[in-house]
Amino acid sequence: MRGKNEASPLLSIGSPLNKIRQYFSTLEITRGFLIAILGSLFIYMQYMKLDYITINTISAIIALYLLLISNKKTWLFTGFFTGIFWFWWISLSFIHYSMPWAVPIVVIAMGLLYALLFWSIASLSELIEKSKIDTYTFLPYITNALGILSLSYIHPFGFDWFKPELMFVNSYIGIEKWQFAIVLITIVLTIIRKNILFLIPILFAIEINTSKIILNSNISNSSIELVETNTTVKDKWNESKHNEIYEEVFSFIDSAIESKKTLIVFPESVFPIFLNYNKLLVDRLKEKSKQISIVVGGLFWDGKTPYNSTYIFTKNSVQIANKVVLVPFGESNPLPDFLSDLVNEVFYDGAVDYKADTKITDYVVDGVTYRNAICFEATSQKLYEKDSKNQRPKNMIVLSNNGWFTPSIEPTLQSLLLLYYSRKYKTTIYHSTNMSSVYIVKP
Repeated sequence: MRGKNEASPLLSIGSPLNKIRQYFSTLEITRGFLIAILGSLFIYMQYMKLDYITINTISAIIALYLLLISNKKTWLFTGFFTGIFWFWWISLSFIHYSMPWAVPIVVIAMGLLYALLFWSIASLSELIEKSKIDTYTFLPYITNALGILSLSYIHPFGFDWFKPELMFVNSYIGIEKWQFAIVLITIVLTIIRKNILFLIPILFAIEINTSKIILNSNISNSSIELVETNTTVKDKWNESKHNEIYEEVFSFIDSAIESKKTLIVFPESVFPIFLNYNKLLVDRLKEKSKQISIVVGGLFWDGKTPYNSTYIFTKNSVQIANKVVLVPFGESNPLPDFLSDLVNEVFYDGAVDYKADTKITDYVVDGVTYRNAICFEATSQKLYEKDSKNQRPKNMIVLSNNGWFTPSIEPTLQSLLLLYYSRKYKTTIYHSTNMSSVYIVKP
């Protein structure tokens, strides 16, 4: 046995652990972990239904301050832990593909992806600091601030859910870019001048936020019925369960008719089939639409390509609206063709990608215009573009299936992103979901 004073081989000179410690200190790792916690706290507060706006505001400002004064190695670890805290849930989808071994790999991959982004910003700042142009001490801080400001424009593989300003969505600070810029500038001035009074201009970024998420249980006197289903991924794609699922849909419709509702909204792909090829179901839905308008998720096949679609049944007629922004990897592979085919073969049993429509669909129900959105695309800037009348969408109906990622923080993060866009563009959002709560987001 080794004596008490004999050094562990893990800590001996030349050992792997000792080599790692030459590059990274415990303080840098701990600091990066703390900053990531502060920058992610608003998500987990919302998940636990703890609505403390003051805590959200203070924690976000402290996170930005600590990050701006940190070195490159701390930025690396901040990015690593932030990627994990925000997006660990992506790995859960692999369980449904019978690949649980991939879960830890995907979690680490998400951390490494954002570690690289944060490290790149800090590396540029360090380069400026060491260069001859560093006449002014504020240039590295400005570089870091601009890097943080630009992160929401960087979308790895088309995935655009990381927006640093989202930290302020449930706070006293506004979520517009200019407001976020004011926050960053005031923090930089405070750091340079070493005077807390320079935080005063942050008052110009304050915004009285009256936007809110209204859960279905708190919706009163609404003529719209938002349906929440609880069908697992396994059951949804199990053909032996389909008749049971279909009858549940019509049961919801009959109940809504009895309750004098004028519109009922179902989640994404509640009909997990090419609905346009099932005349019996389409005819039944058309018949019901004589008494109530029906918005329902289903698949669409044009003879060549599958689409993820919304079917709108009104007054014995049907309109189809296809998804325009597809989920990276989940619905469409963003890799080059030769790699895309390989990934589809290995992970998706050779299934072909869905096709994105080129045109956003607005439809009218009972005189009200709604923008169509299906799950992921509702959290995309593209869906809030102006229409032919140069107007942003005033109302949006969103259909989601969160069964791939529950239980997790994914539905919470999705709701915060919808709140972000609702605040930004004054859009009322009606959200019907599978495996998570339904709600209305009111600007």
